[in-house]
Amino acid sequence: MANEIVATPVLVLTGPVGVGKSAVACELSNLLIEMRVAHAVVDMDWLRSSYPRPEDDPFHTALGLRNLAATWANYSSAGAERLVVVDVVETRAARAMYEAPIPHADVMVVRLNATLPTILSRLEGRETGASLAWHQHRAAELARQMEAESVEDLLVETEGRTIVNVAREVLALVGWAHNS
Repeated sequence: MANEIVATPVLVLTGPVGVGKSAVACELSNLLIEMRVAHAVVDMDWLRSSYPRPEDDPFHTALGLRNLAATWANYSSAGAERLVVVDVVETRAARAMYEAPIPHADVMVVRLNATLPTILSRLEGRETGASLAWHQHRAAELARQMEAESVEDLLVETEGRTIVNVAREVLALVGWAHNS
């Protein structure tokens, strides 16, 4: 059918800061490249990284979503057919915000999980000073909130696992493991 609308598979990787979202997204991309699956990876932190930030939008969510729309349009015109988004999804209702910037988005939210001590240890390996304290506080806050909200469609444990194994499990769970 000439006018058939094709859904855009969108995988949103979420979890508390320090759980390994960015590392898993990079490995997902490597695996998708090996399978020759046309895709793009976007870390929402980079699309929101700007100062000053409005008081009513301290994480620059609106700016990030506008940038996501423009970025996806460019990736799509370059041949990307799927999108992996790295972001902190704080509420179940927030998943809808990924549908507007991506035409015909079929959104699947996968929450990565680890124990708080593991997350805090990971943060110690990448943050210092005031940034470490802020991220540790935020990680604990988000872990509690995400557990209570059940923000995810699928939950994947990262505790004691390699990034490769986590990425492979994510691909299998969302049905992308065999170029589906």
